[in-house]
Amino acid sequence: MKNIDENNGFDHGTHQEFLDYYSEKSLTESSMQRMRGIFDCINRNLRKRNISKKLIVADIGCGVGVLSSMWAREGHTVHGLDVNESLLEVARQRAASENLKIDFRLGSATNLPWHDRSMDICIAPELLEHVADWQGCLREFARILKPNGVIFISTTNKLCPRQEEFTLPFYSWYPRRMKHHYENLARTTRPEIAGYATYPAVNWFSYYELRDELSRLGMESFDRFDIMGLDDKPFYQVIVISMVLRSRILRWLGHVATPGLILLAIKNPTEYSRNTRL
Repeated sequence: MKNIDENNGFDHGTHQEFLDYYSEKSLTESSMQRMRGIFDCINRNLRKRNISKKLIVADIGCGVGVLSSMWAREGHTVHGLDVNESLLEVARQRAASENLKIDFRLGSATNLPWHDRSMDICIAPELLEHVADWQGCLREFARILKPNGVIFISTTNKLCPRQEEFTLPFYSWYPRRMKHHYENLARTTRPEIAGYATYPAVNWFSYYELRDELSRLGMESFDRFDIMGLDDKPFYQVIVISMVLRSRILRWLGHVATPGLILLAIKNPTEYSRNTRL
């Protein structure tokens, strides 16, 4: 199931094993809870900024459209983009079954098809680790966001030894050369070690690296502890999180202990124009 775009070299097809695996996994309780967690996290932080209007949302790397559908059900205008045509077809079918109007497009996160300053929210779940030009992705995210727009990113966390991208223990701590070896295996003779992904993870980040890169694009970043909801947490967890928020060392240790990386950033309208090509 292959479809090569001759203009940019991207393979818009996929292994049938990956399509079946991903489509089924997207409907599991754990996957739905994770997507709902992202949706709730963004909305919780929008409420903190007194933002309650209907929004224009870009779901980058939308896959089968689970997050896109959540936003569309709430009446927001939603645009979804993915490099995989097979996953997009599943997304379109699922949206049509609910009469949801979502603009799903085939394309690359390094060359988004939308105008400058056209989106209120940009969501990039589990995307940056798969794109070699991840800095180009960040520039594109910042470009399409309106002033004071919000971006949510979830990706690999190289500080934590636990990860889900490869079925190998402590993979995020492997030396770069060893990672390249297994990346090549995943693309050739051992696709199962990366869940049959057409584009296995090639990037591993820390929150601090992404924060600094986004700062150069005129964006203010907040980590998982800054954006965490505390209302439903037990008292002891509230105490622990409060301590983490007050200590740089405890915050760093918190990142080491947490699989995956999540980040929310706000576009600063006064800084962005000096740092991009708009």
